[in-house]
Amino acid sequence: MLVAISYPRPSPFFCNVLQSRNTNPELSTRLQISLKCRCRIVGSLPDPTEGAKVEYTPWLIAGLGNPGNKYHGTRHNVGFEMVDCIARAERIRLNTIQSKALFGIGSFGKVPILLVKPQAYMNFIGESIGPLAAYYQVPLRHILLIYDEMSLPNGVLRLAPKGGHGHHSGVKSVIDHLDGCRDFPRLCIGVGNPPGKMDLRAFLLQKFSLVEREQVDIALEQGVEAVRTLVLKGFDASISRFNLAQKYKFHKV
Repeated sequence: MLVAISYPRPSPFFCNVLQSRNTNPELSTRLQISLKCRCRIVGSLPDPTEGAKVEYTPWLIAGLGNPGNKYHGTRHNVGFEMVDCIARAERIRLNTIQSKALFGIGSFGKVPILLVKPQAYMNFIGESIGPLAAYYQVPLRHILLIYDEMSLPNGVLRLAPKGGHGHHSGVKSVIDHLDGCRDFPRLCIGVGNPPGKMDLRAFLLQKFSLVEREQVDIALEQGVEAVRTLVLKGFDASISRFNLAQKYKFHKV
């Protein structure tokens, strides 16, 4: 079934960049953008009687971290690593600077995505996410934050449709710049808790051990598939199964 979906036009820059930098040939032939008044996306959807739901509204996928080589590979920058993995998997080039952020535009299937790595420090990350979401007219439900989570064991992932900041300074900054709204999805990447009386900041800015690194690398691969599923299908039963499998993936029977 062929349908057309129209919504208020995003900025001309977004339309032009999406056309020129999209690496998906199928998306290029199906995405028709009119800069006169509205953005019109034409695509082939499954018959509604099949119960499938497809939405072509863009997603903003932002990994949280600190800029600079000295933070590369640290626990607090694992969100950056997930964005890099998605970029490699989907052949998206992160080569544009806007609103204090490095980002690239591509797609999962026919769904446009903006991959974002804020270049402000963690406490000020909201200064990038808020303006980018407004500029590209990304709805709150399509802003996916990816960040480190100490309440989860190292290498364990969890997708949630909403939540608080959990004392994470980056998430708190984003909430503050989204007018206090918390109803946006997030992918939490477990990094565990600091041992003994180790300083919290020192723990987060420390690199992973060899064993931890192996667990995180596996988690990053699984995270790419989870994000793809979320973007294409939303929070359906497969996401619930994913979260359950992640919760018990290191439990031995």
